[in-house]
Amino acid sequence: MRVGTQLALGLLALATGCASPPQNITFSDEAEIRAAHASLPGSLIRKLDHTDEAQIELAAFSYLLEQHLVDVTGCPAVFLQADDAQVAALMRKYPDHVPPIKPGDQALITDRHAPVDKLTDKPGMVLSAEVTEPNADGTVDVAGRWSIGETTPGFRVLRFKKTGADWQIIEVK
Repeated sequence: MRVGTQLALGLLALATGCASPPQNITFSDEAEIRAAHASLPGSLIRKLDHTDEAQIELAAFSYLLEQHLVDVTGCPAVFLQADDAQVAALMRKYPDHVPPIKPGDQALITDRHAPVDKLTDKPGMVLSAEVTEPNADGTVDVAGRWSIGETTPGFRVLRFKKTGADWQIIEVK
């Protein structure tokens, strides 16, 4: 199968399996993210399998949800840019999270830069975890991003290393 066809099929699979709103949220710090990725040593020598990538994404979302990233006073919800299974797993893991984790179908996409909670008409927080290809040393970098509209965007680069069967965070930038 040609690389272009594989890429197209992969993108189609990602697009059809998302629990997030039908369009990705545009973060105002895209240039910073690209610069951070460019500064990280990396190699496209090998690819992650789907199981490892999903495990890394869940660990990255867990880390982000456990941090006090911004003042969330008045924020009605956290919407994850993740698939349905990941969102459901994180809702079970963090049933009392403040703000609560809500499925993407409870978000309304408007011309604002953050989805709006349909129940409160207030902008919700968006979390995303973008997994890169493995580095030459076997570590994997993840750009964990959050935003509540344009006023409070941020990101952390998390470096993961596989220890046994699990992926562990070894560095946060």
